[in-house]
Amino acid sequence: MRMTKSNWISLHKFSWLALGLLPAFSVLAAPTAVVPQKPNILFILADNWRWPTAGVLGDPMARTPAFDRVVREGVLFTHAFNPAPSCSPTRASLLTGRYPHELAERANLWSAFPKDTPVVTQLLREAGYDIGYSGKAWAPGKSELSGWKENPVGPKFAGFSDFHAQHKAGKPFFFWLGNTDTATRGRKLDFVADAAKAGLDPASLVVPPELPDRPEVRQDLLNYYGGVLKLDEEAAQAIALLEKSGELDNTVVVYTSDNGWQMPRGLANCYDSGSRVPLAIRWGKNLAAGRQVQEFVNGADLGPTFLEFAGLTPPPVMTMHSIKNLLLGEPDAVRRDAAFIERERHANVRTNNLSYPVRAVRTRDFLYLRNLRPDRWPAGDPDVFFIHGRPFGDVDTSRTKDFLLAHQNDPAYAIYNALIFGKRPAEELYDLRSDPNQITNVASLPAYADALKQLRTRVDEWMKQTHDPRVDPAYDGFDTFPYYGKGTPP
Repeated sequence: MRMTKSNWISLHKFSWLALGLLPAFSVLAAPTAVVPQKPNILFILADNWRWPTAGVLGDPMARTPAFDRVVREGVLFTHAFNPAPSCSPTRASLLTGRYPHELAERANLWSAFPKDTPVVTQLLREAGYDIGYSGKAWAPGKSELSGWKENPVGPKFAGFSDFHAQHKAGKPFFFWLGNTDTATRGRKLDFVADAAKAGLDPASLVVPPELPDRPEVRQDLLNYYGGVLKLDEEAAQAIALLEKSGELDNTVVVYTSDNGWQMPRGLANCYDSGSRVPLAIRWGKNLAAGRQVQEFVNGADLGPTFLEFAGLTPPPVMTMHSIKNLLLGEPDAVRRDAAFIERERHANVRTNNLSYPVRAVRTRDFLYLRNLRPDRWPAGDPDVFFIHGRPFGDVDTSRTKDFLLAHQNDPAYAIYNALIFGKRPAEELYDLRSDPNQITNVASLPAYADALKQLRTRVDEWMKQTHDPRVDPAYDGFDTFPYYGKGTPP
């Protein structure tokens, strides 16, 4: 049966009936292992994997048996958001336990990484952990310009099996598995064949309402779902290795993503498609299996959480909050009824290095965005071509983007071009009860005046409490930091 856009909307209303319906995994007896006193940590971090593209979350096109297993045998966080809808800012926040705007140039993509604040992986190393990563660590950026001899995450390995082979038994480890298969490859359809082989039919894909239902869009979506399939295969291999070695139940397995998907209006946008991600954690018998946590959590909360797993106290400079108590089902003193999201410069796609700064708050019923420079183009200037050879460079190259650019003057596609490329007002407000896909801005409607006022106040208070330099309306210091990626705009 072909699915409709209403089916897509229903996926965002949590079809929890899918939970628990998948067949149980058969678990072979594992050999006895030397168990460290502190738990190991396997951190599976996808690149551009959005909520809710997982089978256990009710998406029939997503083949994710490994993630589904982590959910079934661990804890699912239903409201996980990242601090920024951009790779290196989110990864920097996670590594430091601080919001991007507290990290100066690291709030931007393609920055350096100053050694001015504690880094979680290095603290774990000092506490006796073996650390390492594969794939994408803190990136993209130039950490060597700040004096790092290796990535701030640690030493690089070809894969988890290579790291595990040299790991000393009895010593705890932290491994960052940085999979990038869910990132698109421009116009290359790397995983279409994999998706087709798995029985995924482009005619059955659900096209979200912010995108036109076109063959080009369906091909991009099929590529994305093929990437989800490959991501989960690598995760499954790592979990299987731990199970075979007898280490699985003493390993905290954290499975999530750095931001939403790379489709237009996703990556680099503070809407759910750019900032809401799957998050599940497994820790053997230490957790009640199959439990859901519906409080709001931020991806950068994982930094101090990792430290607490290791028995460490997060440094006072960390403004994010460990979710270990939530995970264990114990009382948590932190207010968790909202997530705060922000962005500064993503790609360097505006004349004079300009960013497109946003501050936002996501509650259960509303998403409020404050566009601090609404005179600028949110998707990048229409006449700056250097980064992708196309305008609107904060929207990565895809067949979908190319189709929309080719039809900018076609009235049939005007709504899509406006949503993706057009300028935005100073404030946006979306009523998620009636508009889960965040299409209709209701900020100007009198019926929403009270909600708008309350959310404005929450953003103001958050900015002040976390020493956001953007509290000063004239501040544009983030635009002055160098961009170390390729190309320079005119």
